Amino acid sequence: MTVEVTLTIVEMQHAAMLGAWRQIESTRLGVKDRFGADSENGWTLNIEGAAGEMAVAKTLDRYWGMPVNTFKQGGDVGALQVRTRSRHNSDLIVRPCDRDGDVFILVTGRAPRFRIHGYAWGQQAKRACWLHDYGGRPPAYFVPQSALRPLHLLRCSPGGTWDDAVSSADLPLDRAA
Repeated sequence: MTVEVTLTIVEMQHAAMLGAWRQIESTRLGVKDRFGADSENGWTLNIEGAAGEMAVAKTLDRYWGMPVNTFKQGGDVGALQVRTRSRHNSDLIVRPCDRDGDVFILVTGRAPRFRIHGYAWGQQAKRACWLHDYGGRPPAYFVPQSALRPLHLLRCSPGGTWDDAVSSADLPLDRAA
């Protein structure tokens, strides 16, 4: 079940400031995209990515720490990894180097309107049949939307760890090939 989210003007301002900060820090540190993203789109990717994170935080009613320079330590919204793509028919991208125990959430759209399609655990997303090297970029797992778990099944314990509200055998990802 897809969740639609519209950011407010203030939420977009926060996301834009964070995205700009991330781009400036990458430039200052000389950090290039490790996965072959077009450097000409860095500003857009960082701002829209931050806006996608804001959409998840808003939907889950979670504090968003607006992380910068974490370089894959921790998550985007708490421990959650958010992957934002502009096209609504896009797959969730999980990279071979991504942590197996992390939760990856697919967000599509552009600010202010987003769709949150669901999530997958890293280890369950890493299926050989989903591994592709599109556009001459390094291989990644492209998890179809039909295989994602509905967002409403994601639960957070009082200690801040995430788990599924139902058995994994009852969820789409475990039946999709």
